[in-house]
Amino acid sequence: MESFKHRLMVVGSPEFKQKVREALKLVKTAGYYGFLKTYIRGIIEIDGFTQLRESEAVIWANKYAVANPVDAASMFIQKANHMKDYLEGKIHYSWEAERRSVEKRIEFLKALKSKTRKREVKDECERLLASWSESVYL
Repeated sequence: MESFKHRLMVVGSPEFKQKVREALKLVKTAGYYGFLKTYIRGIIEIDGFTQLRESEAVIWANKYAVANPVDAASMFIQKANHMKDYLEGKIHYSWEAERRSVEKRIEFLKALKSKTRKREVKDECERLLASWSESVYL
């Protein structure tokens, strides 16, 4: 399935678009941009809860969800993995599905930590990995 790539659109305020661009640079650094573009068509700013819209293959995100570029990048990968499960016909709304998506997020954070040269990005990856290691989903 990973051969098709969407042209990723970002819709929102200038501040939102800038934060998403920062997160997407990190996705590219970690080597996951192709994965993201395979399963997600766009990232759209909303005023409500951040969620994956499977019917549109888009992520609805609020300004708080993209405030931290490392966390936002890992959330984009988690949502892309969720979309992958949906398209492959796997059960995508269970505890098990959430665990698979969180594992993909952790895999991404480890890859970003090893590939980035920026100390602040490495530190944030470490902080988030420690936080996810305490997750009820694992």
